[in-house]
Amino acid sequence: MKKRMMALLMAVLMAGLTACSSDTGETAGTTEGAAASAEETAAQETTAQETEAAETEGETEGTEGASGDGGEEVELTVFAAASMTETLGEISDLYAQVAPDVKLSFNFDSSGTLKTQIEEGAACDLFISAGQLQMDQLDIEADPSVNTDGLDYVAEGTRINLLENKVTLVTNEENTAGIASFDDLSQKLSEGGILMAMGNSDVPVGQYTQKILEYYGLDEEALAADGVITYGSNVKEVTTQVSEGVVDCGVVYCTDAFSAGLTVVDSATEEMCGQVIYPAAVMKNSANQEAAQAFLDYLTTDEAMAVFEAVGFSPAE
Repeated sequence: MKKRMMALLMAVLMAGLTACSSDTGETAGTTEGAAASAEETAAQETTAQETEAAETEGETEGTEGASGDGGEEVELTVFAAASMTETLGEISDLYAQVAPDVKLSFNFDSSGTLKTQIEEGAACDLFISAGQLQMDQLDIEADPSVNTDGLDYVAEGTRINLLENKVTLVTNEENTAGIASFDDLSQKLSEGGILMAMGNSDVPVGQYTQKILEYYGLDEEALAADGVITYGSNVKEVTTQVSEGVVDCGVVYCTDAFSAGLTVVDSATEEMCGQVIYPAAVMKNSANQEAAQAFLDYLTTDEAMAVFEAVGFSPAE
């Protein structure tokens, strides 16, 4: 009886241990499954986040690529002969409608002064000279006898002859000296009865005037010593002297005579001083060569030429 009771107790005890062992295994299995599921979910979420970030970055790069540099403002520095002050000011307003992202900044002075500034390192994108000499002195492809220093500032393939001007003899409205022509001027200068203004020797309009004096066989140095010639550092200074009646007459471009409201009494022939050509070129050191070339191209359009022709310029041939 006792043996049967002991066997029964042992059987109950073993059954309990088996059940306990079974519960523990199920709990562990459940925990391990939950952890694995959590890890898988986290991995999926991370992958999704990385994918979304990559797509966002791609969209950003795509937007930047589409806009490119087109929306960035470009500032062009244009060095131009003083005789172009009024026309380029008007053309600048027109170009703002064509290229609103381009800001034009002008430096107007005598071509000789501008050439020196470029040579000394001044920032310049486009140079428009009132004479071939000043451009030749910066152009490595020009005659070495002119470009004696071998300067190389002109961007290859950009130089053009843009405009032609005329050299004129002008007076103010009163013309008290009664000057009628270059022939008349030559006689009156020889007699010493008038005072004439002309550009300095490093200014294109002054160089053209020197040729006219040579054409008439007049000695500039002697005339200056006799006090019948005064000088201006650029063509605007010459027109001012005439306008204010400081001198009896002056030699300027027809465009400046128009802008200043002066009276043109005669125009120089090509035989007297040669053609008055305005060359233009993009500068080799320009940081904005493409934009500078685009503006130069615009200056040759009918719209821009209409502005030039209104004051007496003509397209160079």
